[in-house]
Amino acid sequence: MKTTIKRAMAIVLLLSIFSAHAQTKAKRKVLFVLTSHNTLGTTGKKTGFWIEEFATPYYFMKDKGVEIVVATPKGGQAPIDPKSNEPAFQTEATKRYFADEQTQQVLATTVKLSEVNVKQFDAVFYPGGHGPMWDLVNDENSIRLIQAFYKAGKPTAFVCHGSAALVNVKDGKGNYLIAGKKVTGFCNTEEAAVQLTQVVPFALESKLTERGALYEKGADWSSFILEDGNLISGQNPQSSEAVAKALYSKLNTKK
Repeated sequence: MKTTIKRAMAIVLLLSIFSAHAQTKAKRKVLFVLTSHNTLGTTGKKTGFWIEEFATPYYFMKDKGVEIVVATPKGGQAPIDPKSNEPAFQTEATKRYFADEQTQQVLATTVKLSEVNVKQFDAVFYPGGHGPMWDLVNDENSIRLIQAFYKAGKPTAFVCHGSAALVNVKDGKGNYLIAGKKVTGFCNTEEAAVQLTQVVPFALESKLTERGALYEKGADWSSFILEDGNLISGQNPQSSEAVAKALYSKLNTKK
């Protein structure tokens, strides 16, 4: 009888441990930072964030129990680049988004970057789209957030033009944060292919290299990511899922 009771107690204890472990994993919290900028230079056209670069990582993590908060410089509605809504760029994740009223409301009511408390999050992720080239690149709140996440040893991830948010970030010694680190982002030949080289305020590949980053890239329009410690970056929209997987992996190994 005593043996049976001991076994039962051992089983209950193991179940409690597994339950607590599962709850801990489910409590991981990630900040997604999107652009508020919606004007494509002087073209008269609209821009914003690339919906696939948001939707794929968002659902990848949400389906695994990660809590996600979305923030923008201005708060409120985050502008979707209308180009990314075209049929040729739709994926299962984007189709899911456009049928998901709850997540659409999340993007309609984003938090202001100035109101974000880094201590409440385990990681940060910056999707792309051309918008960040105009606002996040110089946004002081975004710069402070990246500095704080990185200094705290928390995974800090970017994809495509999201890497523009790194351009003006410096470390505690006044050096550019990406100097000497492996980083990727939308490359010059991809920018030329979409005929926006003369529209964007700078060439992202060139600017990252200028800041001292050890810039690398894969073939145009192919998935390519780099990891340098807790810094994760992806080259283009095709890299968004790989970046999400790398970020989630670091979340699970983070103490």
